[in-house]
Amino acid sequence: MAANFSDSLEKNFNLAKQFVRVTNDGFVDVFVKDKITGPEKIQLYLIGKRYAKQGELTTSDDVGNKELMEQLGIPDGSLMPWLSELRDKNKITRVTRQRNTYHSIPMNLIEATLKAVEKKMQRKNP
Repeated sequence: MAANFSDSLEKNFNLAKQFVRVTNDGFVDVFVKDKITGPEKIQLYLIGKRYAKQGELTTSDDVGNKELMEQLGIPDGSLMPWLSELRDKNKITRVTRQRNTYHSIPMNLIEATLKAVEKKMQRKNP
């Protein structure tokens, strides 16, 4: 039995737009970042990047360390351990191209990630 995740972005659009929006230049605005953990910020950014690619606002749905640091305001000393933690838990994947490292979130984890953040936000805002 095979799962079809091709419509994961469309299916979860309304949920995703509660947490992220995509700018016209293909960057992602995580607007709940003061209410979630560093790893969750990274995951939401990567989900937003998937939407940016789908909307043809960027050519790639993977993200480099520099973009994550700049767009999320995360210092290098915090980013690297969080990325490692997410990779170790198989919550993100790493791709190396031309000696540069990029990260993306697997399509099959988009819904679970968004629902986990939604649940957390509901606990914080009863």
